[in-house]
Amino acid sequence: MSLRRTLLTTRRILQQLRHDPRTIGLLLLVPSALVGLLAWSLTNDPGAFDSIGPKLLGVFPLVVMFLVTSVITLRERSVGTLERLFTLPLTKAEFVAGYAFAFGGLAVIQSFLVSVLSYTWYGLAHQGVPWRVSVVALCAALLGTAFGLALSAIAHSEFQAVQFMPAFILPQLLLCGLVIPVGQLPTVLRVVADVMPMTAAIHAIAPLQSTWYYVEQFAIMIAYVLAALVVGATTLRRATK
Repeated sequence: MSLRRTLLTTRRILQQLRHDPRTIGLLLLVPSALVGLLAWSLTNDPGAFDSIGPKLLGVFPLVVMFLVTSVITLRERSVGTLERLFTLPLTKAEFVAGYAFAFGGLAVIQSFLVSVLSYTWYGLAHQGVPWRVSVVALCAALLGTAFGLALSAIAHSEFQAVQFMPAFILPQLLLCGLVIPVGQLPTVLRVVADVMPMTAAIHAIAPLQSTWYYVEQFAIMIAYVLAALVVGATTLRRATK
């Protein structure tokens, strides 16, 4: 695997995105706007945003990055870009790593914007450490990127990539503790929820836990990111059949 070819792939993707303002807006502005809308809607309920807001910082980036990454990757295949790239000395691992670096960089900017706006303009007050919440937002965005790359490898069209979203994202939303505390779930569902990446993101935001607890949650998220990238690199097809 060549770092130079990976970085060239990253640069190509970023140059393409530079000419796509709608995608840039979706990646960078929509998560911040959604959190702001939530803060505004809870203005008359003091303390509600402080309770819900940090959890959504681990949800919105994952959902947005999953959707955008999977659709853009499938577009590369459907228009033949991927087929042409593989006529060059470019491996699947380098292609996936290039995408991961490109969207990972955007994820850093996205998490920074969401966190800064939440703790300033939106008035978020949270018992946890602000920088840790920002890191959770970043990890969530990287999770969305990695899963988008992995699932795009088994989808046959951009529409199918969108169809994966309710099947993959909604169960996590229901079980991660955002709607119902994980401890109140039936035993079987609690076991499933405990190993979901979105659950780790929600747990990593919880205040007043031990250092080892946070290390464990971040380790789970990073392990999922790496596993999803490996799956994406090994199952990526050159063309949509």
